[in-house]
Amino acid sequence: MSTARRYVRPLLQQGPARPDGALALGATDLWFTHVELLRRDGPAEVVPAAALSATERDALTAPRAEIATLSLDAPRVMGILNATPDSFSDGGRHAAATDAITAGMEMAQAGADLLDIGGESTRPGAETVPVPEEIARVVPVIEGLRAAGYTGLISIDTRKAAVAQAAVAAGAGLINDVSGLTYDPAMPALAATAQTPVCVMHALGDPATMQQNPSYDNVLLDVYDYLHTRITALTAAGVPRSNIIADPGIGFGKTQDHNLTLLSRLSLFHSLGVPILLGASRKRFIGTISGVDTADQRVAGSIAVALAGLAQGMQMLRVHDVAETRQAIALWRASMAGRHP
Repeated sequence: MSTARRYVRPLLQQGPARPDGALALGATDLWFTHVELLRRDGPAEVVPAAALSATERDALTAPRAEIATLSLDAPRVMGILNATPDSFSDGGRHAAATDAITAGMEMAQAGADLLDIGGESTRPGAETVPVPEEIARVVPVIEGLRAAGYTGLISIDTRKAAVAQAAVAAGAGLINDVSGLTYDPAMPALAATAQTPVCVMHALGDPATMQQNPSYDNVLLDVYDYLHTRITALTAAGVPRSNIIADPGIGFGKTQDHNLTLLSRLSLFHSLGVPILLGASRKRFIGTISGVDTADQRVAGSIAVALAGLAQGMQMLRVHDVAETRQAIALWRASMAGRHP
């Protein structure tokens, strides 16, 4: 057998007929008896979970720490709130702070566990927004939500440390950085000093250029290695591993085939030992496959991808359609478990 590095993907299952000796994925209802071993220099191999080393097993089975105040023993829903004029799905709808605040409160009422507020579009081809303008877009929304009585977790979707700092001061409690905290060299130190949880995403290049012929040696393993490297760098910079979420970055510098390859083996990323977020809501590949051109008409396709992600153990879903996703999650969990959790 090859001695090259191996990557471990648990073959997750759920349901009442759980075999003796099956291993649980963290504190979730999902379990596995076998894993798929992946290598760069050879074919995949399915082996019993008993063949894992203690380190490999612990990365999969250790319960994930709370993110801020959120436990991860059930799927969490992150509501997307774009305070921008040009986001791909809802650009302009919440550009005014009052509209964004109203929409955020509605998402909270619909069951969002946290709200992700962004002031810079990261759609393909989007241009960089100056720091003062981005701050002016997001801080009034965060302050307005707090003033309106929202007490839940707020995530700031930004690549810039100055914006993140202003947002945290206004009441945000999580930094969601599509660059994996690489765009702004000051971002890791900010996260470490503030002890703010971070979501580290993979993207190939800048939003302005990321969809210009993206290519990989092996998209699944390349994305995994990138996230592993970033998690290692961030922990070295003083960000606790318990404060890190990883996101494979569906649609960010990836073709449709790349996206589908990642979606088909998402459970690999649990070997990183941190919670995994899936953000595929309304994205172009959903429209291409379903034949739906208009982004806000892709609700059904988005929910289908979200449920496929839950079957592979995603701890967090970033979505536009909170109420519909919440309903789907409740029924999916009850149907798979044979009971109402």
